[in-house]
Amino acid sequence: MQISVIGCGYVGLVSGAGLAEVGHNVLCMDIDEARIESLRQGLSPIYELDFEELLVENSNRDRLAFTTSMEVAVDHATALIIAVGTPPAEDGSADLSHVLTVARSIGETLSKPLLLIVKSTVPVGTCDRVRSEIQKQLDARGEKVSFSVASNPEFLAEGVAVKAFMNPDRIICGIEDQHSKKLLRKIYAPFNHNHEKIFFMDIRSSELTKYSANAMLATRISLMNELANIAERVGADIEQVRRGIGSDPRIGYLFIYAGPGYGGACFPKDIRALSHSAREHGYETCILNAVEQVNLQQKTRLFEILQDEFKGELAGKNIAIWGLAFKPKTDDMREAPSRVLIEALLEVGASVRAHDPAAMQEALRLYGNNDAFSVHDDPYGATKDADALVLVTEWKLYWVPDFGRLATDMRQTILLDGRNIWPQDAATEYGFTCCAIGRPSAS
Repeated sequence: MQISVIGCGYVGLVSGAGLAEVGHNVLCMDIDEARIESLRQGLSPIYELDFEELLVENSNRDRLAFTTSMEVAVDHATALIIAVGTPPAEDGSADLSHVLTVARSIGETLSKPLLLIVKSTVPVGTCDRVRSEIQKQLDARGEKVSFSVASNPEFLAEGVAVKAFMNPDRIICGIEDQHSKKLLRKIYAPFNHNHEKIFFMDIRSSELTKYSANAMLATRISLMNELANIAERVGADIEQVRRGIGSDPRIGYLFIYAGPGYGGACFPKDIRALSHSAREHGYETCILNAVEQVNLQQKTRLFEILQDEFKGELAGKNIAIWGLAFKPKTDDMREAPSRVLIEALLEVGASVRAHDPAAMQEALRLYGNNDAFSVHDDPYGATKDADALVLVTEWKLYWVPDFGRLATDMRQTILLDGRNIWPQDAATEYGFTCCAIGRPSAS
């Protein structure tokens, strides 16, 4: 099937390459000429496991191509996927300017029947606005062309996006007619062979499903962090609590880990956008407002623990940080907890020595102009002469640290485990004071 994807960002590229992998003829379009040229050379602009292999293989098979021309992309397609960004506006709403600009451009060039699939994360009612914008441009041209609009939200997770796309647990499709249903079934047939994964519904329900999923997951994270803060104050251990409640099949173990708060490109902006959309319809989202407030407060928790350990005297201290990305297997630092910690430490005059397997270039872009911030190619290079080591992101290479080496290299033996993965008894044998979120300190 001839498919065009508008937007060569994270969602568009993974979706385009994934559809090419199962045999569709995919053309990806973006206005960034440098990005398109890089993709044509087989160079990935995103950090994502297994993506570059898909890019190269399907480009070589002539199933995946790239263009900067909207006219070429529209002419190529039987189905066209809109996968441009919807960044947060100042008021917390989703900025739909990119989506509507694409819709306008499609309307200016459309001359044959087409299925428009909105994969960008958008508020309820956006597909109606896309349809209206396209029709407005067609009317201005005096062109009579039939087209359909469908909602097909993405459920990718950074770090495992290729795996999630190639083996989805569900495919949500919001449709307005049977023709759209037929084409979407054809597009996703290779992913639906084992058992029925496609859920067809009305467009507005599909749009809300994406936000609802992220809201539910973010709520679990914030609730668990709130329980961790209670545990600290009453002398309980949140890790034991987690195991106790996770064994309840009604709750389960996913997304109930205490930590320094959620970040990234999805949860923060989607919670705000859903709350904003609700307010526009006269409803105040008490729970979602609390979810965001708890998360914002939680991101300050690591700094608060350090302040307590150093009795407020952090100026001149060397603080090592392991993990900068908001989660493992990505270089994404958007709204990452590490940023709140770094900025607070620099503000009080501490020096920050950081390591991350993927995000150090992004960290240098953000903080490289501050002499008190440095990155190190080796995790233990960051801990040399450090007064404390803070684990912020639980990359696998940090799970079993060499406590003996750390004890020798560090100036003071203070560990702050922001992800509750280090065995405190093993660390204390080397003289460390071990702090964590939702757990009693050990020394």
